[in-house]
Amino acid sequence: MNEILFDGVGHSFGDRPVLRHVDLTLTEQRIGIVGSNGSGKSTLARMINGLVVPTSGHVTVNGLDTARKGRDVRKQVGFVFTDPNHQIVMPTVAEDIEFSLRRSGLGKADRAAKVTSVLERFGLAGHADHPTHHLSGGQKQLLALAAIMVTEPRVLVADEPTTLLDLRNSRLISAVFESLDQQLIVVTHQLELLSSFERVLVIDHGEVVADGLPNESIATYRALVS
Repeated sequence: MNEILFDGVGHSFGDRPVLRHVDLTLTEQRIGIVGSNGSGKSTLARMINGLVVPTSGHVTVNGLDTARKGRDVRKQVGFVFTDPNHQIVMPTVAEDIEFSLRRSGLGKADRAAKVTSVLERFGLAGHADHPTHHLSGGQKQLLALAAIMVTEPRVLVADEPTTLLDLRNSRLISAVFESLDQQLIVVTHQLELLSSFERVLVIDHGEVVADGLPNESIATYRALVS
């Protein structure tokens, strides 16, 4: 079991506070984060793998401080951005996934086997040699996921991964999430995605204002934005 700990966490961009007084222990397998635009939810999510470090307090992942041990934290925590184009760096699908293994220490044959396996798992086996820029939006998001999951992280954080997708591809990503063994933390406006989650946090004006089961937290969120 993973333990992600926020201890007295605050964060400011210049003079503008974005998060205040965040104390959380995250151990559940499926955790959702919701909030209005500008609420601080994406900043909170990015703290989990050290993309953003606290201005005050500490964030630790399995005992590793994200500010001091960022590289070690990122070996355990994969991060999926809203726009997969921000993560796709190589010209073909297979090459993009193999790029994630460049520091793995694996031999060429082992890297190839891992790439083949993850391509099959994410429904991309028929696209291995296709140019990445020819993929659909849903396929690009699957590729971004596959390129992270091939490294076998313990935690996956996804920041609004379905925002740019149509309904069909949103459901596809949702089904993939349901199949993962990793701890999953998702920031989303797609509230139905969270119905099977164990815990949902509501962030408002930089603070956690609700923390509980999906139906309870989502009811609080709906009341906030009504």
